[in-house]
Amino acid sequence: MIEWIEMLEIIAVLLAATSTVFVFVVLVNFARRMFPREKTILIKHKPEKKIKKETEPMSKEAREGVTFNDIFMFMIAVPLVLLWVGFAGFVIHSGLQNAAVLEQIEGYTTLIAILGGPALLIIKDALDVWKQEQAEKTAFYKHKAQSVIDYNASVLAQAQEIESKAQEQEHKMESKK
Repeated sequence: MIEWIEMLEIIAVLLAATSTVFVFVVLVNFARRMFPREKTILIKHKPEKKIKKETEPMSKEAREGVTFNDIFMFMIAVPLVLLWVGFAGFVIHSGLQNAAVLEQIEGYTTLIAILGGPALLIIKDALDVWKQEQAEKTAFYKHKAQSVIDYNASVLAQAQEIESKAQEQEHKMESKK
């Protein structure tokens, strides 16, 4: 079985590699923002002319694929939550298999609590974001449904008005005869 010191060394190496990747991703994202690519559009004016290329800068929405929050969630928040759940599962499994773990249970529960504080905040924030997205979807569909109702009412009112005008015109034509 791996000693605790060796396990901590492995975790330290993994965290160092993760932070290196994180810094690299941040630098690449910064470079992309500093030097945005241009979008090439091909336009054909007439069949006998050659294809003319025009460049148009990409919109901010098209350029901004990965945000800092995305990087934060995938590089820090997700591993922290997984580490917390994994370590808690490991302690439970080890406690059931080895009585020595139960003697040291206070230290393990302290470590689980230390990891659990930020992990629970991250989970709570993720759930809040999800709730907000669901509320936005609900509001969008309510607005869309109301728009369809209003559109149908206006189409019906317009059809009635056209029918009314047609009948008035028909009566005028008959009265002139």
